[in-house]
Amino acid sequence: MALLEFYPQIKWLHVHAVQCSGLIFALRCGAALLGAKWPQHRLPKYGSYLVDTTLLATGLTLIAILPWGVFANGWLAVKLPLVVVYVALGVFAMRPKRTRPVRFGFYLAALATFGFIYGIARMHNPLGWLLLL
Repeated sequence: MALLEFYPQIKWLHVHAVQCSGLIFALRCGAALLGAKWPQHRLPKYGSYLVDTTLLATGLTLIAILPWGVFANGWLAVKLPLVVVYVALGVFAMRPKRTRPVRFGFYLAALATFGFIYGIARMHNPLGWLLLL
């Protein structure tokens, strides 16, 4: 059976993993910035790893189903490097060794990057939400 037949289900899972990943990051990092200890406990920490692994696996599967998509769609070529930027900003925001104001700056930058990535994906255009202006 061809993997293409499962495209709608894989895309559905990918979209929902994106939403869960963004929400989990916003809650965990926001709470950590407020001094909460629960964001570093096993369940939220490894739960976010599970969601992000699902997100990565479904994304790679979608690319495997439509391998020409990365190059044929300019929006994917812009989105993928921004995902790396988002992850790096999120890692810096969650590291407790930095001062709270610096971590808060990384947190806001990560959320803004996530929002821009989401807009690019929704609009299927490298300009993302800027198309609405």
